[in-house]
Amino acid sequence: MGVLLPVFSLPSPYGIGTFGKEAFRFVDFLAAGKQAYWQMLPLNPTSYGDSPYQSFSAFALNPYFIDLDKLEEEGLLTALDLEPVTVPFKDRIDYGWVYFNRYPVLRKAFSRFVEGGLDRS
Repeated sequence: MGVLLPVFSLPSPYGIGTFGKEAFRFVDFLAAGKQAYWQMLPLNPTSYGDSPYQSFSAFALNPYFIDLDKLEEEGLLTALDLEPVTVPFKDRIDYGWVYFNRYPVLRKAFSRFVEGGLDRS
């Protein structure tokens, strides 16, 4: 037995579910309930209409699912960087808001990564 739950439906302070701690908690919840499978919708980047079944790529993963808290832990983002994308829980995803607010934060993390901001020592 298992459960169908899209990743984007997981709770998150950033407007859309991710592969962060909420995903790990959900897997633990499934295991505790003796569930063997987590069925997801497609994980590709969405295009016009934000449908997971209409994607720009069959090979890429949706960057919306990147865990921003992990990027903060890795030193690529700061708590201040996360303020513009932190929202109260909503029962619907505002994909326009996510697109216009999340991508600048992801670009900032990527720039810091390229500049050597990830200290692995």
